[in-house]
Amino acid sequence: MRDKRRGVYPGTFDPVTFGHIDLIKRASRVFDEVIVAVGENSEKKPVFAQSERISMLLEAVKGIPNVMVEGFRGLVVDYAKQKKAGAIIRGLRMVSDFEYEFQMALTNRKLNPDVEVVFMMTKDSYSFISSKLIKEIASYGADLSDFVPDFVQKRLQQELRDG
Repeated sequence: MRDKRRGVYPGTFDPVTFGHIDLIKRASRVFDEVIVAVGENSEKKPVFAQSERISMLLEAVKGIPNVMVEGFRGLVVDYAKQKKAGAIIRGLRMVSDFEYEFQMALTNRKLNPDVEVVFMMTKDSYSFISSKLIKEIASYGADLSDFVPDFVQKRLQQELRDG
């Protein structure tokens, strides 16, 4: 019997989008276990605290039995090693993502050659969605129902209104 294939899908997820959820669902069919690792990245100045982003992701993936959601700090490659994950899962939306992701993959390989980076192409209908764009659209009060789950839209609009 082979060991379980465990992958870590890291990100800020501020907020989680349908693109993220699609990638998580697809990764859950490739890996025995997927850990969605919510980073604490103060440089990105997230709208939501890490605990809120974890809460939204837990709601978004509640029907996927082999997916866990956790927060983490530090280097993704160290977190993957700690979790005994053999792969870091990264989504690619456009060609413009590739250069940055390739650089990160090579750096992570240098830091820990035992952890592979697996690139998954985003579904074409989500290829233009980014959390940054979602936050910008939300700031104008536009309908986000094509981009994020309803509960995320409500929380984002409330946060932008009250924050």
